Amino acid sequence: MAAEIAATSNADNEKMTASDMARRVKMIFLGSAGNLVEWYDFYAYAAFALYFAPSFFPNTDPVVQQLQAALLFAFGFIVRPIGGWLFGHFADRYGRRLALTTSVLLMCIGSLIIAVSPTYAQIGIWAPVILAVARVIQGLSLGGQYGTSATYLSEVAHPRHRGFFSSFQYVTLIGGQLTAILVLMILQKVFLSPDELRAWGWRIPFYIGGGLAIFTAVMQRHLHETDQFVAAKKEADRTGKKIGGIRQLMKYPKEIMIVVGLTMGGTTAFYTYTTYMQKYLKLSVGLNDEQTTMVTAGSLIFALFLQPLYGALSDKIGRRPLLIFFGVAGTLFTIPILTTLQTATGPWEAFFLIACAWIIVSGYTSINAVVKAELFPTAVRAIGVGLPYAVTVSLFGGSAESVALLFKSQGHESWFYYYLTGIIATSLLVYVFMRDTRKESAMDRHE
Repeated sequence: MAAEIAATSNADNEKMTASDMARRVKMIFLGSAGNLVEWYDFYAYAAFALYFAPSFFPNTDPVVQQLQAALLFAFGFIVRPIGGWLFGHFADRYGRRLALTTSVLLMCIGSLIIAVSPTYAQIGIWAPVILAVARVIQGLSLGGQYGTSATYLSEVAHPRHRGFFSSFQYVTLIGGQLTAILVLMILQKVFLSPDELRAWGWRIPFYIGGGLAIFTAVMQRHLHETDQFVAAKKEADRTGKKIGGIRQLMKYPKEIMIVVGLTMGGTTAFYTYTTYMQKYLKLSVGLNDEQTTMVTAGSLIFALFLQPLYGALSDKIGRRPLLIFFGVAGTLFTIPILTTLQTATGPWEAFFLIACAWIIVSGYTSINAVVKAELFPTAVRAIGVGLPYAVTVSLFGGSAESVALLFKSQGHESWFYYYLTGIIATSLLVYVFMRDTRKESAMDRHE
């Protein structure tokens, strides 16, 4: 299949046939399915933290409980650079397909550990310790999934439509969180009472996640390797050169710094409007559990449909204009949006404001994967995308919720709005001076 796709992707000006598009869609579906499952498993922790936090962190103050749960959420991000390094090296050396499947199975293990973990009342301090171990496993898995997934989707996409096809990484990423929210909504409205969710119902989504991961791993047995990796591997075997690894990656310091810079603002904004927003709507805006779930789910559905639209637009006008749009609008409107949201009078007003935020943030989320992939040659693409991204997400994205809750617990919630604005403004400087990767892409270079 790689050879068949290669026949239609030798030149950027070659149009896709119907059969070629069908092959690519199938590969993108199989390649991104694991991404959806992994992000579902990872976000199930955030979605159900309001219910399981008392089981692991006994405290009478709900804000402190959520802060403790958020710190463990951030802890899962600390190990993501290790996952980005391990799986990135693995994907560059042995193939994208095997790395994708292995990371999904690792996420399965982490989810099942959470599902069966005893509570603080049962084993004391060991309960949050076991929860932390599970988060480490999930963090390693997710750290490896991002770079490998971004690389795979970018490599199987047609050059003319690379922005559109690769945008499905964030479609599945957002879809994973949306699935977690929908599971929560169904349990809330149909099957369980709030007391039952707090007592034992919070375990259900982690059992579901473990089962989905196994199913996805079985499906990915039919995943085909990308043409770029096959060609790079043949070239390496012919010349005797090794591909992948930190030493090879260090030959591209400028590209590494671009990944860090363009990720800072986008990842902090993304996690603000996803993982933290559920707590913000409950603790700051004052919505009830059902309203919080409905607004969160609705805004994620809205964001999901924006991704391919923005990705297709980047194929027409380039990647850089969309990044600059995010940087400028994010710098100007983050404080007004969050300040107004805090005083929202109901769920509809809250949804509208979060939707406005997603119109801005999608300028980053829709194309950041393909931009990073287009920066690096094939031999170091997976580790080049995954490692610096994971480091940046650990420092800024994974800590966003903890920083916000810390400011809130100290009575200075608005300080977080300025913190987020400053980080987005810093990334804007990178967007202004970086090259447009659609016009100057390294996708066809192997070394």
